[in-house]
Amino acid sequence: MGKPRVLVVGTGFAGYHCLRALERALPPDAADLVAVNPTDYMLYVPLLPEVAGGSLDPRRVAVPLRPKLPRTRLVQGHATGVDLAERTCTVVDVEGRTRVEEWDRVVLTSGSVTRLMSIPGVAEHAFGFKSVAEAVFLRDHVLRQVELAEQADDPAERAARATFVVVGAGYTGTELVAQGLQLTRAALRGRTGLSEADVRWVLVDLAPRVLPGLNERLSGPAARVLRSRGVDVRLETSVEAVTDTCARLTDGTEIPTRTVVWCVGVRPDPLVEAVSVATEKGRVVVDPTLAVPEHPHVFAAGDVASVPDVHNGGAPTPMTAQHAQRQGRLAGRNVAASLGFGTAGRYRHRDLGFVVDLGGGQAVADPLHVPLTGLPAKAVAKGYHLIAMPGNRLRVAVDWLTDLLARRQVVQFGLVPEAGVRLGDAERIPSPTS
Repeated sequence: MGKPRVLVVGTGFAGYHCLRALERALPPDAADLVAVNPTDYMLYVPLLPEVAGGSLDPRRVAVPLRPKLPRTRLVQGHATGVDLAERTCTVVDVEGRTRVEEWDRVVLTSGSVTRLMSIPGVAEHAFGFKSVAEAVFLRDHVLRQVELAEQADDPAERAARATFVVVGAGYTGTELVAQGLQLTRAALRGRTGLSEADVRWVLVDLAPRVLPGLNERLSGPAARVLRSRGVDVRLETSVEAVTDTCARLTDGTEIPTRTVVWCVGVRPDPLVEAVSVATEKGRVVVDPTLAVPEHPHVFAAGDVASVPDVHNGGAPTPMTAQHAQRQGRLAGRNVAASLGFGTAGRYRHRDLGFVVDLGGGQAVADPLHVPLTGLPAKAVAKGYHLIAMPGNRLRVAVDWLTDLLARRQVVQFGLVPEAGVRLGDAERIPSPTS
């Protein structure tokens, strides 16, 4: 018999840390490790708003897989199905060719995709924000709209092009508005035909407050910072329809704009629908060891898994990077244990707090649930990301220092086509990076 093969589907936070744990736990000749992912990097999603804001080079948030996972064979492609009976995984590679990968153990860590709602025009006219391509496109698009707004002779067109609507006041949407505002202010330097008063950022959410997942002692200061900078925060309001020139809200307001960014939330990767396992709200049901009941050779972790939270009455753990990272490590340890190396463990983790960077010298954070704002929170936020990042720490720190000491570079390259970042297009290609 040959060596057993361990297949990990997705190399986001859960998949990457699962593979790292496997490479450490298994002797070199104990098993073949295979990863399926469309890209050859692990995406550090929490810093995408800084890429869109132009303060970080896009390469900084992409951690190359091969140097970090030397014993893992990478198959670049999208997993489209997992056959539990045959123990195979069907993969469509980056050139559209289909191949089949066999496995003895499989770990589903394919993450999540943007959650769309049945709102007219959103899929056709709103932009997603979950990948490097989307972040780079949005940066270029915002700068292009500022340029076109300055050139516009029609006041109505000028106002629409200089208005940017972000839907969703969670972590991503709040940070994106903060970073986007910094970007447009940098872009206005030296311009005579457009001023800060002409540029408008709008943050929309159905929740009663900004950052509804955080303690009110943090969401309140975050909202005050945004409003003090001129952000139009619309709470208890949602989007009713989107056209190519307007966003209509549920309160009847129509906001002329050329930019609507959808940061409402995520749902589990549709791959789950192609696997014959029990699910809960689209997530794979697993036991506390992250194994799928009745399928001891199948494991799942991260956004795609419904992991019981012992600190919350057994309810599924939230879809956060913090949980995904720790579940990935445990999944790697437990897969190794199933092969006879080490002992299995059960998932137990209480949130250690969250950080939200608001750009400039502002942030909110609750490390160990101690609420912080301003510069102390900023220091905690930067320190947390440097510790949590699997790589590129020095490069990220240098970019931050450069952004602090020098003016932000404002250039647009136009490398990412608009067709690939509309939500309707992104919906057809599951994201592998969460």
